[in-house]
Amino acid sequence: MPEISRFFGISICMYYDDHAPPHFHAWYAGDQAEIEIQRLGVISGSLPPKALGLVMEWAALHQDELMADWANTSRNTKPNKIAPLA
Repeated sequence: MPEISRFFGISICMYYDDHAPPHFHAWYAGDQAEIEIQRLGVISGSLPPKALGLVMEWAALHQDELMADWANTSRNTKPNKIAPLA
């Protein structure tokens, strides 16, 4: 599973050829959540509130890039790295 970004101890990854809807995986301190890209909502799992807030802020800034990476991984092509939240 390629890591596409990392910030504040949070790792953002996408699986190759993953199930719909378009989403990414966020990992923090042993917790994991799947986040739908288009509606920016949690599909499954959970993160601590502060970490989830940072992930949602980052995702809102990079929605177009996340959708492009989803298209890449759907074609089994390596996703691009996305700038971390600063």
